[in-house]
Formats: sequence, structure tokens, C-alpha cells
Amino acid sequence: MLYYPCMGTSKQIGNNIKEIREKAQLTQAQVADKANIHVNYFARLERGEVNPSAEILKNIAKALDVKSSDILPF
Repeated sequence: MLYYPCMGTSKQIGNNIKEIREKAQLTQAQVADKANIHVNYFARLERGEVNPSAEILKNIAKALDVKSSDILPF
């Protein structure tokens, strides 16, 4: 997980999710399906364009098999 102090929280979360997803060699569609969200929303989340709810972050962490602290930049 990387931390960029000049970057917004949504962008940091998106970057962390993308990094974890790529290391796991999963596609956006695979993670979105496991997290029960639309792939377009997931793509926007990775780009930092949306603010996901705690429920969605929990589902994504579960889909990626990581702790929420691995995703959150704080």
C-alpha cells in the first residue's frame, strides 16, 4: 500500500484497491462480481471518482481477501 499525502482519500483508496487487485491477478469484473457491485462502479472507484460506502469497502476487501486496513490510507 502506498500513501501519497497530496492525493485525495478517494484516489488513494482507488490506487490501493487497484494495486491489490493487480497483484492478485484479478480483473475488475472478477472483483466487482465477488463484491456484488457493477463493474463500471468498480472502475470509477479505482479511478477515485466515487466515495464508496463502508459496506462496499467491506465487500471489496472480502473479494480481494485482504483486511480493510490494507485498502484504507489511514
